[in-house]
Amino acid sequence: MIRLSTLALVLAAVAPCALAVTYPLPPEGSRLVGAPLTVVVPKGNTQPLEYYAAQYGQGLSNMLEANPGVDPFLPKAGTSLTIPQQLILPDTARQGIVINVAEMRLYYYPEGSNTVDVLPIGVGQAGRETPRNWVTRVERKQEAPGWTPTPNTRREYAKEGKTLPAYVPPGEDNPMGLYAIYIGKLYAIHGTNANFGIGLRVSQGCIRLRNNDIKYLFDNVPVGTRVQFIDRPVKTTTEPDGSHWVEVHEPLSRNRAEFESTNKVPLPISPALRAQLTAEGAGAVLERRSGMPVKIGL
Repeated sequence: MIRLSTLALVLAAVAPCALAVTYPLPPEGSRLVGAPLTVVVPKGNTQPLEYYAAQYGQGLSNMLEANPGVDPFLPKAGTSLTIPQQLILPDTARQGIVINVAEMRLYYYPEGSNTVDVLPIGVGQAGRETPRNWVTRVERKQEAPGWTPTPNTRREYAKEGKTLPAYVPPGEDNPMGLYAIYIGKLYAIHGTNANFGIGLRVSQGCIRLRNNDIKYLFDNVPVGTRVQFIDRPVKTTTEPDGSHWVEVHEPLSRNRAEFESTNKVPLPISPALRAQLTAEGAGAVLERRSGMPVKIGL
């Protein structure tokens, strides 16, 4: 176990802020990478769960899934926090950017690097959905973007008694942040002026990242890069040693009724996927939805 106070000193010595978590790509036939990490909330803690999420390259949803019952506003001193840094790579082409909206993570495969960078994201609100199944490309990049809210967005703000201008100029108060990567014609991967939204459904449909993460992508992702959106709350892998693993996230609600309900959103499981989930222990994993890979029996 690594104590948070000690690790924080190490992180401060090597970098001012945590960036994407980078993993070496696993060998052929494997999709399991990384290892879980446990840290202890130090005595006298005054930081919310978002602080620890940012320190270890996680979104708030990832931390909440892995640590049920932990106070997101003020984790209790002495609490052991699981950092979900082990994961199953999506069963897709390891090329360009892959965005799994269900787990609120972005995967970037730098060309020729044999590595993958994993970054937490915020996605679209209910009714302002981020695309779930789409292949597109990076059209352009812009430093210091402005924001032109749609008429619907301005009306929504007006209902809350807020006046939203027709155009928000570049700057630290801009919800687009300081960098934007435009994909397709209507969407962007961009920064934020509210880091608490990483790992939540907060945007108008675009992909939101912490400012250090979007700066990293902005500097490294070329125009023309392939971008794939997927929606897979359940990921599985059978590793070369024959072990079977499953990783289950809370799926995104499909409509307003599901979003407002206190019941769990049903997992979208195809017949082919269900056939893989007949192993001993799979039912408990599907119920728990920890967002972390779990080894199940044959």
